[in-house]
Amino acid sequence: MPPPRTGRGLLWLGLVLSSVCVALGSETQADSTTDGLNVLLIIVDDLRPSLGCYGDKLVRSPNIDQLASHSLLFQNAFAQQAVCAPSRVSFLTGRRPDTTRLYDFNSYWRVHAGNFSTIPQYFKENGYMTMSVGKVFHPGISSNHTDDSPYSWSFPPYHPSSEKYENTKTCRGPDGELHANLLCPVDVLDVPEGTLPDKQSTEQAIQLLEKMKTSASPFFLAVGYHKPHIPFRYPKEFQKLYPLENITLAPDPEVPDGLPPVAYNPWMDIRQREDVQALNISVPYGPIPVDFQQKIRQSYFASVSYLDTQVGRLLSTLDDLQLANSTIIAFTSDHGRQSMDLVELVSLFPTLAGLAGLQVPPRCPVPSFHVELCREGKNLLKHFRFRDLEEDPYLPGNPRELIAYSQYPRPADIPQWNSDKPSLKDIKIMGYSIRTIDYRYTVWVGFNPDEFLANFSDIHAGELYFVDSDPLQDHNMYNDSQGGDLFQLLMP
Repeated sequence: MPPPRTGRGLLWLGLVLSSVCVALGSETQADSTTDGLNVLLIIVDDLRPSLGCYGDKLVRSPNIDQLASHSLLFQNAFAQQAVCAPSRVSFLTGRRPDTTRLYDFNSYWRVHAGNFSTIPQYFKENGYMTMSVGKVFHPGISSNHTDDSPYSWSFPPYHPSSEKYENTKTCRGPDGELHANLLCPVDVLDVPEGTLPDKQSTEQAIQLLEKMKTSASPFFLAVGYHKPHIPFRYPKEFQKLYPLENITLAPDPEVPDGLPPVAYNPWMDIRQREDVQALNISVPYGPIPVDFQQKIRQSYFASVSYLDTQVGRLLSTLDDLQLANSTIIAFTSDHGRQSMDLVELVSLFPTLAGLAGLQVPPRCPVPSFHVELCREGKNLLKHFRFRDLEEDPYLPGNPRELIAYSQYPRPADIPQWNSDKPSLKDIKIMGYSIRTIDYRYTVWVGFNPDEFLANFSDIHAGELYFVDSDPLQDHNMYNDSQGGDLFQLLMP
């Protein structure tokens, strides 16, 4: 299996898991669902739908599956950019990356683009107690080193003390020494502080829920989990759930036919891990040895099951405190992979506001850099079928009219050391993808990082995949569709 490429990797990683659950009886009237409902927003890092609720027969995820069984589960939900900081800022503000002007990790949207409101800020301004635990906003410059405090949160956000060890030498290798590895099953008692970040986040979230049990104000609690993001650092007992002999390889390990080099992701972050470096894989296209492919998939699945136990503890507490029937639960990944209607993560803002009975922010004008409160995503309330809740007039009735957009930056036309995470100043090309129920169409165009402008007359490469005939998107038909026939091919 070669490192994932943008054609079936990062831009395709715009397809993410997003399930939303309203923890109320199916016959509940709309007016009773809008009276001070709490919100629990669970954000998971790099989770693709390797879950039982998405039909995966191998992965053990009973707690998330149970939540999904009582949820509205989206199977075609797209992130607007498949990188942590830009994706989180996008869906937490309800604005697209071209509006937040965040494509990397190195700027704060309130000073860089506009003083845009966020989901928790809006709930806070409407009487909610808003709280952040773990990785909600991406920490660092992109959230002003404060997780957007004090705008978004009623209290200073909580970060687990042990997260600083995530990328350090805490993985004991076959040689008995500690390494900074990609694959990192650990004895929890043997790691610094005797705990892991997601365990600490769950414990903190439980304490906050217990305090909110007697609060007069409704709460908005966001809990961000680190796993299954690399490195795969998880309690080693979860590895036993997935014997290597049961681990199959990826179904389509080859680079798609006709994939342009600009679309290929060399995954330089993964290559910097000590156990991967020891494999001496050639850059950028060298194949990963089959036995190591199996170990990667084993550790990813184990990390998902570890995450599932943390989600289970959180949901059990909600039940024990008798808060489940008055709490909207939204569960999403910032970016992952999956292939019903197409939806986008920028719809999270208006949909949560509508479900909680708040005024849904208006649609953004174009441009909207001067507008603090508006949203670029659609309101998805119609999917919940509450009779009295306002539906979004912008939702089309014909599924073939539904479109999801995503984008991804590149520093060059060929894979290089910073292809997966270029800084703003190095972005020379921007890939824009349109996804419908019939096709995915991507153009890679010139980009000016100083003016934040894409030049659609400067096309570097293109991709076109038809879903029915090529569900795994392995055969790029872009070059076959030139000469004036492209738009005819895209017609339903």
